[in-house]
Amino acid sequence: MIEAVKYGFANYARFDGRTDRATFWWWVLAVVLAFLAATILDGGLANGRMEPFSTLLVLVIFLPHLAMGVRRLHDINRTGWWVLASLIPFFGTLLLLYFYVQPSHPAGERFDPPGPAPMPPEPPPAA
Repeated sequence: MIEAVKYGFANYARFDGRTDRATFWWWVLAVVLAFLAATILDGGLANGRMEPFSTLLVLVIFLPHLAMGVRRLHDINRTGWWVLASLIPFFGTLLLLYFYVQPSHPAGERFDPPGPAPMPPEPPPAA
């Protein structure tokens, strides 16, 4: 789980490439546990109107979680725009859940970033 969290934050703004299923679900587990801890801490404040820990966590997690979801969709050969399906109440979330549990698809390689340009051939030695 620690490796998935490191990977998520190290690539927090990378929307190219792919994320495998295991890394994605370890990331989701870490996010759920973090929200559980933040909710407990907010409840300890007993204010009811202010939830500073949850708010801070949402701000910290939003972009890395979005990027992780897009890369997971790339891994199953879907465009990252499918993440907007989450805006459809209930059905969009179920659709994304279905996509996220799918195994990797080999055609998802099309979303990998291009590798470095090949080196030009060496000039022939001067005679």
